[in-house]
Amino acid sequence: MKQWYEALFENYAKKYDEETFTFGTQGECDFIEKEIGLDKAVRILDIGCGTGRHSIELTKRGYKVTGVDLSDSQLARAREKAKAAGVSVDFKKQDARELKLDEEFGLVIMLCEGGFPLMETDEMNYDILKGAARCLAPKGKFVFTTLNGLFPLFHSVKDFLASDTAEGNWIYTDLEFDLMTFREHCKVQSKDDAGNARELTTNERYYVPSEINWLLKTLGFSSIDIFGAKLGAFSRNDRLMTDDYEMLVVAGK
Repeated sequence: MKQWYEALFENYAKKYDEETFTFGTQGECDFIEKEIGLDKAVRILDIGCGTGRHSIELTKRGYKVTGVDLSDSQLARAREKAKAAGVSVDFKKQDARELKLDEEFGLVIMLCEGGFPLMETDEMNYDILKGAARCLAPKGKFVFTTLNGLFPLFHSVKDFLASDTAEGNWIYTDLEFDLMTFREHCKVQSKDDAGNARELTTNERYYVPSEINWLLKTLGFSSIDIFGAKLGAFSRNDRLMTDDYEMLVVAGK
């Protein structure tokens, strides 16, 4: 049986690129470049690359990027977009929980919930972090975003998701947040690229900063910085607050 995230991204690549949360690519890549000091020699791994928006933009800026994703539909769209942009990106179909790559990377990125924290168990989410750490070269950096567990303690996730009413975006209903597991379950209504309506039940894990800090320390990261994640405007100046729906994590070995 397919998990909800596998079913969601079937035949959903073009619609995905229309979602408002995909509109911050340029600014997010600006931040990524600053984190590696504009060093074009740094090899980049994009975990959960989706339709390749970050991979393609970074390749256009002169970096060598490998993008991995579980979805055939998303990868097909990524290759199509890369060809149209006139760039060559090494896109591979791989499960982020079981990465099989022969090289090390100076930078690993995992943005916009690229796999983590969508998995159905905490152990599977941890496997994704382990894979990222394993692929990282000595003194490399790991930059990722994830759901901020402080947000639902102070705000209604239901109201937040309902506030994004742009046409074509996902519609969320029957939302429940479990304080014991920090997991959100809700029904998502969307249409695929063929216009077919569908409804899925999500299972997403929110993390508090102390959890992320501990998990990364167990994987050998020596520096861990956590910030608020502003769409298209990542910055080390944004202290993580309870108003931030996502957190931005920058970790180094």
